[in-house]
Amino acid sequence: MLSTAQNSPNDRLNYRLLGLRERIDGAARAAGRNPGEVTLLAVSKGQPAARVRAAAALGLRDFGENYVTEALPKMAQLTDLGLYWHFIGRIQANKTRAIASQFDWVHGVDRVQLAQRLSTQRGHFVAPLNICLQVNVLGEASKGGVPPEALPALIEAVRELPRLRLRGLMCILPYEASPAEQATGFGHLRQLLQEARARGVAMDTLSMGMSADLESAVAHGATVVRIGTALFGSRDASIAAPAVE
Repeated sequence: MLSTAQNSPNDRLNYRLLGLRERIDGAARAAGRNPGEVTLLAVSKGQPAARVRAAAALGLRDFGENYVTEALPKMAQLTDLGLYWHFIGRIQANKTRAIASQFDWVHGVDRVQLAQRLSTQRGHFVAPLNICLQVNVLGEASKGGVPPEALPALIEAVRELPRLRLRGLMCILPYEASPAEQATGFGHLRQLLQEARARGVAMDTLSMGMSADLESAVAHGATVVRIGTALFGSRDASIAAPAVE
């Protein structure tokens, strides 16, 4: 536990980060993996720029945002840090231009039309936009994502787009998923990636796992785990999610 003298917000952030690093390292080693293969993507939605700056000072470089209108001003305040910004929210067609021009990664593409817009709107003076395709591995009606059986066609369409770089697959499991459901969902996503690679598709990323299920995700091959509240604590009440994106 932190002492009273070590109870500043930045001390608590460092304490939580060390705990997360231990969890990720332990899960990787238990699975016979190199912990360095797993990137901690800090989900900074609802956090002010100062908190992101503090996290960057602790060595984090990758940050995820869900809402374009919240993210852009924050990103503008932090351009001096050379961070990598990941868009991890539901993509709306009227926001693709901002996403394509300002972010480095997009997790959650599940339609060819969205991918086409992102490719067209990505500038030619920057590197291609890194893309992860979202798969609805458990068939949840409330979740976005392409059905597994439709994934090969989406892969082929996206890999042909000139301003995108197809990096891998992502999924989101229910918060209350049981260990068996976690193993099924994460295992299925890994299998889909392996099948695509066997067909000659060069993908290297499995974006899966959050605070509650990161150990299972890492055990099943996650290369990116998306961590928010377990890292930053509660969100800043003054930074409300946009009513309409």
